[in-house]
Amino acid sequence: MRAFKEVFGIEPQVTTQAPGRVNLLGEHTDYNEGYVLPTTIPQLTRVGVARSTDDRFHIYAANLHELVEYNDGESVSWGFARYVFGCIQVLKALRERVAPVMMHVRSDVPMGAGLSSSAALEVAVLRALRELFALTFDDVELARRAQQAEVEYAGVRCGILDQMACSLGDAKHMLFLDTRTLERQLLPLPGGDLVVIDSGIARTLAASGYNQRRAECEAAARMLGVAALRDVTTLEHIDRLPAPLNKRARHVVSENARVLEAARGVDVVRFGALMNASHASLRDDYEVSVQPLDQLVELLQAHPQVYGARLTGAGFGGACVALTEAGHAERVKHDVLRSYASAGHRGVALV
Repeated sequence: MRAFKEVFGIEPQVTTQAPGRVNLLGEHTDYNEGYVLPTTIPQLTRVGVARSTDDRFHIYAANLHELVEYNDGESVSWGFARYVFGCIQVLKALRERVAPVMMHVRSDVPMGAGLSSSAALEVAVLRALRELFALTFDDVELARRAQQAEVEYAGVRCGILDQMACSLGDAKHMLFLDTRTLERQLLPLPGGDLVVIDSGIARTLAASGYNQRRAECEAAARMLGVAALRDVTTLEHIDRLPAPLNKRARHVVSENARVLEAARGVDVVRFGALMNASHASLRDDYEVSVQPLDQLVELLQAHPQVYGARLTGAGFGGACVALTEAGHAERVKHDVLRSYASAGHRGVALV
């Protein structure tokens, strides 16, 4: 990959980074103003930036060997650059002083795997711009601005889970987050070891059923007379909703309950059981899994050293996360990937 100086002829003035994330529990609850429980992963997105020498924006993606250049005032609406453009435009709309820059992006957060590659990019970009231009917003506001960039410029009506996890999380804790109030707490990981495996089935959020699911949840909330499904705490009235709104609401209500139980503190066996229940709900009620991903999760759940496993991210492909007995993660990855390959699929262990 070409480094910053190879592309632009000078060294960057600022370098920043942001991690990807894996969500342990709390899938599709964030845009319903509910609860989530992510942690970060070792993979990072790195951004180098310097003030432009010619009053144009120059954005280079090292992984893609792609350079996008545009004049101040022009619009970018395609590819990776729309996320960077969105971050810049959000800052400008808030009257932050952002001048044209040269930017170099390099990432080892897998794209299309449900591990928040876009949020890691947004957070790293905003960190770089914040430092380069001496802006004063904090890490929570940074996450809000990153979410706004994805919604308004990438067309994904995402909640704030990914951006908050990438901005505030760390790999030694779970981030328990109330996405309505943004109250948060770093909690100990449940014990054991975490394994993350990419199913090899890529998905694109904006082109998937993600926005449709959000619209269905909003419709269910209106029919139940609440501001958001977060306000429904029992399943008593869910079955009165027409299909598929009843199923969507049942997932959100039960998933919030699983997060709250885990956040209160459970042992690894119970945490694994909550992960298994979460996957079943995502598969059957929220209908965001696909057959190869289900097969991979089933292989993990059946392994004697695995407490529990589930898809992570929006679904429709991507990765799954498993909780294993301490010291057995490598054995689990080897056994499961071999069985998955024998079924005709190609997975990759990421963590």
